[in-house]
Amino acid sequence: MALKLIQRYPLLRQFRIQRYPPVGPVCSTRLLRTSSVGEPSCGVCSCTSAGGCIQTQGCKKPQQDCGRRNLTTIIREPSFIASSSVGLHRDSGPEFRLTQLHPPTAAEEESFQKLLNNCSSSQQVLTLLCSAEIMSDTMAAAGLHRVADLEQGDKSLKDPRVLENDTIKALCFQLEQDSRRLTDAGLVSALLACTRLFLDPWSILMVRLVSESQERLDRGKMTLGQLCTLGHAMMAIEGPNSLMLVQVIKQIEKQKNAQWSLADLTAVYRFMQTGVVKYKKYWNLLKAIHTHTIKLTPHMDPAAVSGLLGALMTLPETKTMPLVISLCKQAVQHVPHFLDEELTTVLGALMHFGHSDHKFVEALERYVPTMAFTSDPETVTKVIQFFGRRNILSPTVFDAIAESFVYRASDYNTSQVARHIMALGKLGYLPPNAGEVFRKVESILQSRFSQFQPRTLLNLLHSCTLVKRYPVNFVSKVFSSYFLQQLQDHGTGIDWFVQAQLTQLHMTLQLECPYYKGPRLLPEHHVRTFLMSGRSLETPVDVQLYNSVQAGLAHLLGGRSFFGSKVLTPYCYTLDVELKLDEDGFMLPASHNKDVYKRMAVCIDGQTRFTTIKRQLLGKEAIKQRHLRLLGYEVVQIPYYEFEKLQTKSEVVEYLHQKLFPHTYRLNW
Repeated sequence: MALKLIQRYPLLRQFRIQRYPPVGPVCSTRLLRTSSVGEPSCGVCSCTSAGGCIQTQGCKKPQQDCGRRNLTTIIREPSFIASSSVGLHRDSGPEFRLTQLHPPTAAEEESFQKLLNNCSSSQQVLTLLCSAEIMSDTMAAAGLHRVADLEQGDKSLKDPRVLENDTIKALCFQLEQDSRRLTDAGLVSALLACTRLFLDPWSILMVRLVSESQERLDRGKMTLGQLCTLGHAMMAIEGPNSLMLVQVIKQIEKQKNAQWSLADLTAVYRFMQTGVVKYKKYWNLLKAIHTHTIKLTPHMDPAAVSGLLGALMTLPETKTMPLVISLCKQAVQHVPHFLDEELTTVLGALMHFGHSDHKFVEALERYVPTMAFTSDPETVTKVIQFFGRRNILSPTVFDAIAESFVYRASDYNTSQVARHIMALGKLGYLPPNAGEVFRKVESILQSRFSQFQPRTLLNLLHSCTLVKRYPVNFVSKVFSSYFLQQLQDHGTGIDWFVQAQLTQLHMTLQLECPYYKGPRLLPEHHVRTFLMSGRSLETPVDVQLYNSVQAGLAHLLGGRSFFGSKVLTPYCYTLDVELKLDEDGFMLPASHNKDVYKRMAVCIDGQTRFTTIKRQLLGKEAIKQRHLRLLGYEVVQIPYYEFEKLQTKSEVVEYLHQKLFPHTYRLNW
């Protein structure tokens, strides 16, 4: 095994690192365990009779074993570089008892895990570890994981000094000394915990854990969960080209996924989140797992539903939607029971996949009024953001959140405040207490203006205008050259959508706030059109509805030459249909530009231009029609829900006549 490890890790030969180099104890910790065959163990310490147990006021090993141990952390970018070294003398630390001989009961381990989860700082975790008289190797690894949860940063620990603590070093020393006696679960969990603590992969502890893991892997006896944990650890240590990682995946593929339990599936999805399945050669495995998971969704609890939806967001979208739909159906019954962070994840995933279920929405409508005042601000924000993103206008939900916003506005950060108003603006909805809501928004802008990110601020101010709330006290700062520079992408200038928002904000001030005398947007920042593919300030016309209306207009007006289609105006808006009339009310050809007395803008509004549940125009469509009227157009709206009721061609023509010329008698032709 040592030869195999040296062959796989050439750096070990370079530094002449032995598989089990002689080490000294970190502290006077004692491991109660089963002894090796033929080696009776001491009842007080971990020493075998061959090791020469010496007892003087406790059990101590011979003096020559004493030494100084180092834990070295690394920063993962750009490469593994030692950033700090800490040491521990033999007699300076606490005592532990990791035991397989008399392991804790399942209830004791569960109680310990609950206490760990309640720890809110690393110091609390360390205190808990010291207070445990006997713990299993899995409990010890769980303690290290909890420290990692609390201290893990992006590329390194938030506070690397935590590794200087005697408790951590004593625990790591025990794991190092007894790597061969650890259970499979404890071994791989401890290895993963060490990677999350950014320990140097060439440290003695890590080399021993990896070496022992390789031996266990070669035996082919690891469970699916243990394989996933080991794969996760090796992905962190060596990346996707790790030979052990390839071996782990082959063993996973050999297992029959039809027999996997829910815990197995959760472990597999967590492993896949490490990025291993970005390689297409593993996609067939992912598809098979998705298919099997659908069968288990009816048995999933809130944590499992949330965890899997969160995992799916980070995985390639290979036949994902059937599983997302199944998980959403299961989420319906769990809505009142989700923890805040679980519900946040569920809503984020449904937005990511663009899915919503009417029963899920109904469950939220019942639940939101009970949680709006007490839940985490991010969870409440995610709720209103979900309804806004899916164009679902539920007065029950929006009114409850608006009321809670006024009550606890100070709890929300600037991003959360902006997302609240963006949802209102997108759906064009004003709650009953709109005055109080926007007074709170104004107060937040005044007190925390400098805390807003430039694009977040622009989104907020633009959304206000969609619901006829005009932030004239702040828009002058948005048009300043300094703010416009902040909006620019590095090397590419201001992107199109931001320019479109600025242009519409400028137009709103001109048309709806004639009293505004502050700075204006310079012409070089204006766009020519608000309609673009993808993200846009206008909703493209529904093609099928558009063709049906066009055919009816041709019959009504006597030909297609009397109306223009998809006309771009000088004011950036695109008209679905434009009609031109002279002073006497007669139709002019669409190509005629002289003697035009009146222009009619026909808005063919398909279903995507309206909200659901309570049907009304989206905010961006409402402001478009509002601006067109102020620009002198006569706006005629043809909503889908009226047009779809028409059965015959004569009904269509009569309907259009009543819409366009309600006071004019139509001759038959």
